[in-house]
Amino acid sequence: MLAVGENGAGKTNLLEALHVGTQGFSPRSRNDAQLVRFGADAARIELAGERGATRLEIELTLRPGEAKRARLNGASLRAAEQLRSEVATLVFTPDRLVVVKGGPAARRAYFDRVLGRLFPSRAGLPADYGAAVAQRNAALRRAAVGASTREALEPWTEGAVALGAQLVAARHETISMLEPAFAERAGELDLTGGELRYDAEPPTVEALDARLEQDLERGTTGLGPHLDDVGIFAGDRDLRRFGSQGEQRLAVLSLLLAEAVLLTERAPAPPLLLLDDVLSELDERRRRSLADRIAGLGQTLITATGASALPVEPAQLVEVRPGSAS
Repeated sequence: MLAVGENGAGKTNLLEALHVGTQGFSPRSRNDAQLVRFGADAARIELAGERGATRLEIELTLRPGEAKRARLNGASLRAAEQLRSEVATLVFTPDRLVVVKGGPAARRAYFDRVLGRLFPSRAGLPADYGAAVAQRNAALRRAAVGASTREALEPWTEGAVALGAQLVAARHETISMLEPAFAERAGELDLTGGELRYDAEPPTVEALDARLEQDLERGTTGLGPHLDDVGIFAGDRDLRRFGSQGEQRLAVLSLLLAEAVLLTERAPAPPLLLLDDVLSELDERRRRSLADRIAGLGQTLITATGASALPVEPAQLVEVRPGSAS
């Protein structure tokens, strides 16, 4: 599906509504009040579709100051974010360049979300590890002021090490699965030598004990996967430091397409792809490569200012005007 319209007509709002309705949260803001139209008391999203042979009907209501309410096939969900386990949605927006150009935290968060989508049973591992590190940090601060003993740190250290080792192993598995598809998608878009590098080692009790004095002084755990980074390269160039904005854009798009390929192979239904303003900075050949690739990846919504931006005939063309869609 291609959604076209002038800048400011509401194309991104349409894309954002699909993301909120299928994932329970916005890709651009965690402030739900910003999702409600100015002057309105609430917002409501209703979606209907199919996941494989299963009919899906989703209703989501947002009221400022209240928790989002979501229903799936008529049944209320405990939290709107539960929709993520029912529908896989991948989104490209211009601000997603932070995955490449931003700091390590942005990449850790991105690849941990990929981990959760590829391995749903391990989706909670990053949060569990984060909680273990927070508990160890609190114990460090207590020990530093004499409110506790160093021996009392041991169970928190062991817990952080055990979960940290699981997280490092899960990240290695995720990235080893993702990298071949990333390299292939990047090559199709003429970003040669695409490579993902994650060289982290699991934390050990011995390594944490060796830096205990530093951790006590700072009150934080200074070693572990909460500090790791994933390198995104084109040949020998780290694209964060030495990539142009165009190359960084191609890298993010290649990551998205690579994940879509894996989810299509592993999941009962392909993911929904939402591509906002992805064509404006691609030349004709790259646009055609992208169009050819997404043709086999299930349902895709692309936004553009005009139909000519897509070099193939879309299955459906939607014209968005301010306040309406036709």
